[in-house]
Amino acid sequence: MNKINRLDNRSIITISGSDRKKMLQNLITANLDSLPKKPVYGALLTPQGKFLHDFFISEWEDILYIECEKIHKDDLLKRLMMYRLRADVDILDKAEDFIILASKENILGENFNYKDPRHDEMGYRAISSKIAPSYSKSDDYNERRIILGIGEGSTDFIINKSPILEGNFKEINGVDFKKGCYVGQEVTARMKYRGKIKKRLLPLTLLKGKFEPSAPIFNHQDKKIGEIRSSSKSHALALIKLDKIKESKLIHNEQGEFEVKIPKWLKLEEE
Repeated sequence: MNKINRLDNRSIITISGSDRKKMLQNLITANLDSLPKKPVYGALLTPQGKFLHDFFISEWEDILYIECEKIHKDDLLKRLMMYRLRADVDILDKAEDFIILASKENILGENFNYKDPRHDEMGYRAISSKIAPSYSKSDDYNERRIILGIGEGSTDFIINKSPILEGNFKEINGVDFKKGCYVGQEVTARMKYRGKIKKRLLPLTLLKGKFEPSAPIFNHQDKKIGEIRSSSKSHALALIKLDKIKESKLIHNEQGEFEVKIPKWLKLEEE
C-alpha cells in the first residue's frame, strides 16, 4: 500500500503576475528555467551567503507555488513583499487553502504532484486542497530523508548562520552555479571554487542511547566534531568536521553512541 504522509509543518505561498519568475530568479539559489516542466528546490540567503529559508517551487497555470516551512512562512512572505518593488506580481498566503503530501511512490489522484528534485529515493510530493483519512501523520517521510542524509528547514540549516554548501545543497540540486546572480551568490560561489568544505551535514545511526537535538558530539579522541540536528527514530543528521572522522566513524556524547554514515551520492574524496 502506498503510504502518503501529510506534512503539517509545511505551508504554501503563491506568486502570480507577468514578473513572477524574473523576480524570484534574481533572489534565490535555484534556476527557474525548468518550470513548469520540472519543479525545483532552492533557498533564499542573506547577502553574506547564510541560510534564511529553503523551499520547493512548482508552477501550474501561470502561478508559482512555493512550499516552505510553516513556522517561518510569515518571515518569507515579508521578505518576498520587500523584494517585489515595482514588479508585476501578486504574492498571497495560501496556508489555509492547501496541505502538503509526500510519499515514496507517485501520489495518484492529486493534480499538483511531482517528483522530489533532491534525490530519486525521496519519492513524490503533492499540493492538495483536500484532506482524506488515508493521509498519514507518521514520520516515514522524515525518516527516509534523514537516512538518505538530506537536510531540510531550520532544524538542519541554522538561520543566519549556515552556509548552504555545508548542507550539501550542491549535491541535492538546491543551487545552480550557472544561472547568474542571486542574493548571497558571490560568497556561495567563492566557497565552491575554493574547493574546501570543512564541515558537512551527515547521517548518523544510533548504536546506544538516544539523540538529543543540538547536542554536541565527539570523536574517539573525545574532540568535539559537531552537533546533532534533526532526528527520527534510530537515525539523525549532524553537522560534522570532516577531518575529525578520518580515523573512525564511531562518535559519541553523554546521551549515546553513534556511527557516521557517508551517503553514496556524496563524493568527499576531493576534500
